Amino acid sequence: MPEDWRERPLGIFGGTFDPVHFGHLRLAEEAADHLQLGEVCWIPAGQPPLRAAPQVSARHRLAMVRLATARNPSFEVDAAEVDTAQASYTVLTLERLRQANQLGQRRPLVLLLGADAFAALPGWHRWQSLLELAHIGVAHRPGFPIDVARLPEALLACYRERFCAQPAALRESAAGRIATFAMTPLGISATQIRTLLANGSSPRYLLPDEVIAYIRNHRLYPEK
Repeated sequence: MPEDWRERPLGIFGGTFDPVHFGHLRLAEEAADHLQLGEVCWIPAGQPPLRAAPQVSARHRLAMVRLATARNPSFEVDAAEVDTAQASYTVLTLERLRQANQLGQRRPLVLLLGADAFAALPGWHRWQSLLELAHIGVAHRPGFPIDVARLPEALLACYRERFCAQPAALRESAAGRIATFAMTPLGISATQIRTLLANGSSPRYLLPDEVIAYIRNHRLYPEK
């Protein structure tokens, strides 16, 4: 009997997506493949607490993510963070998703992070509670696994205790483990794209054509 996708973990991919680009899309795609996820839920942040305010509104960023992910049936978009005035703390997002009317307590969740974001985890709000709510999947460059020696001491202890080498093990519990996967390096950043647009240069082939059209139609990231 074919496996039900709901038996697989759900990836959680949050970010400002200012704008969303092919690096984001490839991370989500490769995470789904390597970590054996059923789906990836994209969650655009409304008010990111650890960085400068996004250049465009949360509503525009949400619309761009929807355009970018529309053709992939394994991607879904959660809009709940967009209209709230509350800071988009990841731990609060995961608590919301764990409520009975959302995902309940038993389905495995996998919070998707890049290696740099993972190394900075001790600076996040209630970071140690994250692993009570979800697993963590960390993307790194091929041939350059997580540099354990450079992790902050508190995170290093957590990593050594919770690391699992086999993605299938993420199905065995709802939360609490750390897995890593190598991601194709694309060298694309939202900052780079915003700079190109501000200079009147083409961002083509760095993000989906639908997103470029949306940016132009709504006059986002205007030339300086």
